[in-house]
Amino acid sequence: MSARTLPGNPEISVKLRKNRRARRITLRVSQLDGVVTLTVPHGVSEGEAMRFAAEKQDWIETCLSQHEKSAQVAPGMSITVAGQPVDLVRGTGKRLQVAGATIAMPDIADHGRKQLQVWLKEQARVELTRASDLYAARLGRAYSRLTLRDTRSRWGSCSSAGALMYSWRLILAPKPVLDYVAAHEVAHLEEMNHSPAFWAIVNDLYGPHREARGWLRSHGASLHRYRFDG
Repeated sequence: MSARTLPGNPEISVKLRKNRRARRITLRVSQLDGVVTLTVPHGVSEGEAMRFAAEKQDWIETCLSQHEKSAQVAPGMSITVAGQPVDLVRGTGKRLQVAGATIAMPDIADHGRKQLQVWLKEQARVELTRASDLYAARLGRAYSRLTLRDTRSRWGSCSSAGALMYSWRLILAPKPVLDYVAAHEVAHLEEMNHSPAFWAIVNDLYGPHREARGWLRSHGASLHRYRFDG
C-alpha cells in the first residue's frame, strides 16, 4: 500500500491499495482514524485512480470534517465510564486515585495513562462478565472463556468453542450499549449466524435493541478517539 496526496490546505493523504479482485475504483474514509483509502482494480492506472479521488475531494473533505480527532488522555479532560462523565485531574501520588466522578492521574504522564487504561480494562472485565453471566444463565448455555482486546473492526465475537471476546472500550459506552453487545455475543452460543432465529434470541435476552445498535453505528467510532500511549 502506497501513499499519495491530494492538494489542499492542508493536503489530504490518500493510501492506494491495489486489489486484483476489485471490479471498480472505490474510496473509503475510516470513521475510526480518518484514513482515506483508494482501492484500485487491476488494469487501472494510478493516474486514473487519483483523478477519481480528485473528483471526490469535496466528499472526502466533508467526511474528514466530521471525523473526531484522536485525543491523548490527560488531566483536564473528561471521559465517560459506563456512560457517566468522569473528570480527569492531576494527582499528587504515584498511583491512580478514583473518587466518584473524578480520577486523579499520577504526575508522570506515561504512568498515569497506562494506569488509567489498566483500570478501565478492569472495569470492562467486571461489567462484561456480569452481563455475559446474566445472559448466559437466561439462555441456559455456558461460555468457555472471556477475553478483552482493543479491536477496531468489531465490538465482540463468539467462537464455535463458546469463547467470548469483547472490545474493552465498551466500558466507555452507555451501560445499555455494553449490555446489548454482551447479549448479542451470548446469543451466538445458540445461533452462530444472524438469522431471524438469532435476533429473536437477542430480543428475548436483552429486549428491544434498535436504540443500542443505533448508538454504536452513530457514536461507536468516538470510543476509539482516546489514546493511552506515550
